[in-house]
Amino acid sequence: MSYVFVSPGKYLQGKGLLHDIAEYTGPLGKKPFVLLSKGGMERFGDMIRKSFEDHGVAPLMQTFGGECTKKEIESQAAAAEKAGCDYAVGIGGGKVTDTAKFVAWKLRLPTVVCPTIAATDAPTPGRAVLYSEEGVSIKTYQLPRNPELVLVDAEIIAKAPVRLLVSGMGDALATRFETAACLKSSSKNPAGGYTTVAGASLAEACYRTLVQFGAQAKQDAMKGECTLAVERIVEVNTLLSGLGFESGGLATAHAINKGLTHIKECDAYYHGEKVAFGTLCQLILEDQDQDLIHEVFAFCKSVGLPTTLEEIGLTEKDQDKLRIVADVAGDPAAHSKNEPFKVNPDMIYQAMLKVNEIGHRIQ
Repeated sequence: MSYVFVSPGKYLQGKGLLHDIAEYTGPLGKKPFVLLSKGGMERFGDMIRKSFEDHGVAPLMQTFGGECTKKEIESQAAAAEKAGCDYAVGIGGGKVTDTAKFVAWKLRLPTVVCPTIAATDAPTPGRAVLYSEEGVSIKTYQLPRNPELVLVDAEIIAKAPVRLLVSGMGDALATRFETAACLKSSSKNPAGGYTTVAGASLAEACYRTLVQFGAQAKQDAMKGECTLAVERIVEVNTLLSGLGFESGGLATAHAINKGLTHIKECDAYYHGEKVAFGTLCQLILEDQDQDLIHEVFAFCKSVGLPTTLEEIGLTEKDQDKLRIVADVAGDPAAHSKNEPFKVNPDMIYQAMLKVNEIGHRIQ
């Protein structure tokens, strides 16, 4: 039996870090491949180029095509290889940074990830998702190594749409409970080993920090202010959740999220919003302590995460659609297999109805 804990080489977070990006990435090489979305290029392109040029570096600045597809990866990798780039930098959301991870993997280069939102825990893991041209997830790859550097400009994230920050809280909310399930069932984590004390401790810290700072961080971010509470939640959403899930594990919360991705009515809702609903379902499924369930419901209400089916685009009358979600989430190969008991689709279906009932009652 082997216990595994993985992490990026270095994590840096603070206000205004993107202004000095060349200073932090300099040790990795002399010719960076820098990938940004079209909007990111408009907002940050000149600033980033200036930072590199002030350090005597001429970066290859590339605009992301919109989807992390095989074609996009091959095109960007060819450009990076032709320019002689010696490390890759992804600046933006998850699809931009995943594309940079794939380019780095293909060319065997170090990777730098600079998230401009904190909507998921995607920046720190050595994982990347490949999509079809239509934007449908095809496969999640476990890459040979995590990013060498994760650089988080909290000031930029604080000015992003607040719903994205809240979605990140929803993704992070699952970390403690999914890690606990994997510990009880002796299930392996995404890194391919069993959970260490460090992984379990980070998952616990992730939850406690969410409860302590989440509501205040939302209020501060609504004003565009990068306060201590915002800094703490950015760290939770990005670092603690990322390390916690990769070195801890996944369970029913993410299995239900995957099921919800099969329902068109749920497309308008973010990953973290669906994971939050899945977390509530997992707590019901596990018959957790009522005080804990009340605490998690109260947290979700305090920050605006969904506690009813209507808040993810469904109703209890959508029985056929709920059964589809339950069938996907309760499949023997789904992450729900990591629970310390056997899960079936009907158990998940009943848990979703129970969460909806409680959610309406507390409203």
